[in-house]
This record gives sequence, C-alpha cells and structure tokens, in this order.
Amino acid sequence: MIVAVADTHSFIWYLDADRRLSERAKQIIDDATQAGDDIGVSVITLVETVYLVEKGRVPRQTLARMIAEIRSPQSVFVELPLGIETIQALQRISRADVPDMPDRIIAATALHLQVPVISRDAKIQAANLHTIW
Repeated sequence: MIVAVADTHSFIWYLDADRRLSERAKQIIDDATQAGDDIGVSVITLVETVYLVEKGRVPRQTLARMIAEIRSPQSVFVELPLGIETIQALQRISRADVPDMPDRIIAATALHLQVPVISRDAKIQAANLHTIW
C-alpha cells in the first residue's frame, strides 16, 4: 500500500541520510518500511534528477542510486508512472500556486492516490495539499 509520495529532494535526501530531510519525513519513510508499506516516487522525479545532474546540482551517480533503490526488492520506494488519472489531477493544482511542472506532477500524483506528499517545498505546502514535512 502506498502511504505517501516523496518529492525529488526528499527521496535524494533520504538516500543520502542528509540532515535537510525533516525528522517527521524520515520517520514516515521509516514507519512505512517497518509496516511493509510503500512510498511512491513519480517517474517525473527520475526525469527531474537527470536535469539536476546536467545542471551540476546533484552528483552524477544520483540517478543510478535512485534507480537501484527503486529496483531493490527490499526498498520502500516504488516507481509511479505518469498516467491519465495523474494528468487529470494536475488540472486541480493551480499553476499560480505550484508553478514548477515537476512539482505539480509530483503533487498531482499524491492527489490522485489520495496520499500526502513528502515535501519541504513551500509552494506545495501552501497549495492546500496534504504534505508531510
């Protein structure tokens, strides 16, 4: 069962054990691991990571680490495709509220699945979406 959707930075920070990941966000992921639940990762997160690598904002090996984590049978993280239902949910998130398209898609994925999004992004949090941080 998917209990939340992690945004790009949350996923990266969890893998890196980065202190920028909030304790609450880390605990939700750890709790899902213990319960045998899943944390969703939108495919757009992987696309965005390619872009972040190209811009030099994250290390080159980040994408490979993310893919390896998703493919691991023991991982709490599962890949979520971009489908019609998510695209329809995207229309319910105002571009004025969340202008960055990858963030909107991640938020729409969570909205479609009716689960919270794990995100520090202030615009996602202010958009009246259920967020965990």
